[in-house]
Amino acid sequence: MTILDHKIDFAVVLSVSKANPNGDPLNGNRPRQNYDGYGEISDVALKRKIRNRLQDMGESIFVQSNDRKSDTYGSLRERADANAELEKILKSKNGSSDEFASIACREWIDVRSFGQVFAFKSDSKGSGVSVGVRGPVSIHTATSLDPIDITSTQITKSVNSEPGASRGSDTMGMKHRVDSGVFVFYGSINTQLAEKTGFSGADAELIKQALVSLFENDASSARPEGSMEVHQVYWWEHSSKLGQYSSAKVHRSLKITKNTDEAKQYEDYTFSVEPLDGLKVTIFDGR
Repeated sequence: MTILDHKIDFAVVLSVSKANPNGDPLNGNRPRQNYDGYGEISDVALKRKIRNRLQDMGESIFVQSNDRKSDTYGSLRERADANAELEKILKSKNGSSDEFASIACREWIDVRSFGQVFAFKSDSKGSGVSVGVRGPVSIHTATSLDPIDITSTQITKSVNSEPGASRGSDTMGMKHRVDSGVFVFYGSINTQLAEKTGFSGADAELIKQALVSLFENDASSARPEGSMEVHQVYWWEHSSKLGQYSSAKVHRSLKITKNTDEAKQYEDYTFSVEPLDGLKVTIFDGR
């Protein structure tokens, strides 16, 4: 594969309708908000969805969620041990960290895309390992264009989970959702780090496909089918490794205006791109 030889910037516009896009476990699983009331979806949550989409495309993923595993391994250590070359390094007393990182990047697309910290304890078979890989794909936290309104609903259980439970069958609970909101997040692909991990132009194309179809096969009780939608992916490809412009300037070239004071839905905004000399943007509609 040909290593990516030019910088890429991107932006994604998505909408939420009666769903919890990213619950905060430290706040009763309420949708994440900043102190100004704007909704947020963490970069970690977005990378999880990208990994899931890449896995659906048949790509090899190192950090798999337990409910989406495509193998039988119960931990990252077991998945690493299953690779004969990595297992040999893990058993060695003086294995090369650079060699370990190179093999891992070659084996798993999420490692060569986002990077990974391999921190495995020593065991009876050999020494442990502590290897850090910096990936070329960086993603910002998604933020809503306006403050969001959160609706909280009290729910009940109609049956006890365990026999002989002392509590009643109608145990109370809470469920939270964002009724309507439009979010934007930005990202970049760095060529210097791509050279280190072996990230290729074909890998960049897969990342783009994952962004366009980000919420396919992602339904849950908190996010019913159709409640999360990607509207546009803006994709800037520079003509050099360093790029003609900084990522901040490229991201600012996406201009967003409100068509109404009470903007909540995608149709309430107008999106346009300010031209940057010598830099072309391609716009893809979400699926």
